[in-house]
Amino acid sequence: MMLLRRFLPPVAVLLLGIGLLAVLAPETRALPRYIALLCRRAPDALPVPVRGVRPSQLADTWGAPRSGGRRHEGIDIFARRNTPVLSATDGVISERGIDGLGGRYVMVIGSGGYRHYYAHLERWGAPGIGDWVRAGDLIGYVGDSGNAKGTPTHLHYGIYTFIGGAIDPFPFLASGRGLHQ
Repeated sequence: MMLLRRFLPPVAVLLLGIGLLAVLAPETRALPRYIALLCRRAPDALPVPVRGVRPSQLADTWGAPRSGGRRHEGIDIFARRNTPVLSATDGVISERGIDGLGGRYVMVIGSGGYRHYYAHLERWGAPGIGDWVRAGDLIGYVGDSGNAKGTPTHLHYGIYTFIGGAIDPFPFLASGRGLHQ
């Protein structure tokens, strides 16, 4: 009982503070979900994030040489322009923007804090920064934006950890155990 009296007020203040922060700063509304995602175990299998593409159709392009001496940090999933791109995981959209390499992109933080990067999009889906998505939710459409302009349309899909950086997404997708219904 003594411990409860001692720790309850600071915990209540912390929870109240998080609640007020979420109300006063809308971009922080996802904070409790971020914390929950970080506490979940990282996935060992994921569905292919492009509608209609099966795991058997994938080729592992991880580590392939790229311009400027870079190595490919992801997998290219080829599909027709405007094919729906679906979130591979439950998570929070942490970024949505345009850059020189990836073009139009979306970043979703999922279980274990893994960051899922969807690039070369033709256009975005409806969810915006701070929005919660479920595995299978529409987040964009296949395109050739960024440095992929003029190449066959495809999704560049990458997975990044907070500690180890980029990891090969192919084994997660090729298992076939995480298929979108």
